[in-house]
Amino acid sequence: MARILIMDDDPNIHHILQAYLQQDGHTVLQALNGEEGLQQEPEADLLIIDWMMPALSGLQVIETLRQRDCIKPILLLTARAEEGDKLQGLDAGADDYVVKPFSPREVTARIRALARRAGIRETLEYGTLTVKPASHQVWLSGEEIQLSKLEFDLLSAFLSTPGMVWSRERLLNRVWGSDFPEMDRVVDVHVKNLRKKLQDDPENPSFIETVRGVGYRLKELGQG
Repeated sequence: MARILIMDDDPNIHHILQAYLQQDGHTVLQALNGEEGLQQEPEADLLIIDWMMPALSGLQVIETLRQRDCIKPILLLTARAEEGDKLQGLDAGADDYVVKPFSPREVTARIRALARRAGIRETLEYGTLTVKPASHQVWLSGEEIQLSKLEFDLLSAFLSTPGMVWSRERLLNRVWGSDFPEMDRVVDVHVKNLRKKLQDDPENPSFIETVRGVGYRLKELGQG
């Protein structure tokens, strides 16, 4: 149902959680440290992050993601059980918190709850578009279209907030990452390619509208 990224330096944690999450129908991505996790984050719908990782702690990862305007649900794993620690994790941007040692069933239940609250579904319908986030598949009027990873990530960003204007800078941070050089042309080229595959006329778009001098937005359903 969702693509879940686990960031933890303990391979045993990965092995246990992967088995339970896959049994629950999710696709599991894995990172053994924070740096690797930040690189893989754009591919995920939901994140499980261990607090105590070497070099870059879980809290630092979460703070970095929230500074990038990442709104994906985050479940924090930690052996720190004090109330003050829990509050610190939530204040950093975690959506939920599980103390080690934990029950894998509890983690999968909390993941289901986070996915429901975030509106992560197996299939998303938007006008004539049908999208399966877990398998990165897209259909237009019933016919499957092939999108590159960057095109799919762009479409996912637009679908996450219909009607909201995305500046080129914000799209760069969301899709390419904050370390990518600021190049408006890169965004424009990929939006153009996405429009072409969606059979979207820039002058009279069904999906992606240009907001002059600002960026792009997904046209809200029902607009003329």
